[in-house]
Amino acid sequence: MGAAAQFDPDSDAGPVPSPCIQVCRISAVTGWCEGCQRRLEEIGGWGGMSEDDKRAVWRRIYVRREQEKATHEAR
Repeated sequence: MGAAAQFDPDSDAGPVPSPCIQVCRISAVTGWCEGCQRRLEEIGGWGGMSEDDKRAVWRRIYVRREQEKATHEAR
């Protein structure tokens, strides 16, 4: 994963990077992008979000990644 994929919304300062890693496929199961784990409304709204809202999206991404990890480990 790239540097943006490792962004910590609670401790990293400065502008919030986009989580996009140029793998743009929406999962029919989760409704999340398979590359960045954002929902379509988060992707479409990213440019107009405040820095606080972008940090909130990052927090949700980390929750989603943990959910995916747990799902794969359970198989």
